[in-house]
Amino acid sequence: MEKFEEILSKYETVKRSNKPRITFEEVEKIIGFKLPEDYKSYAIKYSEFEDMIGEQNLRLWNFDEILEINEEYEIFEYLPKTLGIGDNGSGEFIAIEKLKNRKIRIVLSPFIIEQDAHIEIGNSFTNFLERLEDGIEWFD
Repeated sequence: MEKFEEILSKYETVKRSNKPRITFEEVEKIIGFKLPEDYKSYAIKYSEFEDMIGEQNLRLWNFDEILEINEEYEIFEYLPKTLGIGDNGSGEFIAIEKLKNRKIRIVLSPFIIEQDAHIEIGNSFTNFLERLEDGIEWFD
């Protein structure tokens, strides 16, 4: 069991009953980078998540709807190399962002779309969940 699964197993996480209707390759072609393996593993096994982890509300969007949601919020248009994956229910979205050094990070950003507003909340999908579980505040 991967570390992110250990964390999510403590919550009522909705398991996926079928494979995603869109492929990782389709998404990667649009965003211009490879999705991290831990996020892909999450997207294959789970359809959605909504609960409190630590002190933070977290909603991870269903991968089946990821392209439509990103288009609706104009994330692709204004934030190249960024894929929104969820939100906190308080006006900010959670995203995977590819940095210039080819590394990725998980960021929290207001739905007023601008890259300068990104706040790093993890250096991987798993690290982001670990930090929430450990009670690390998003705005520390």
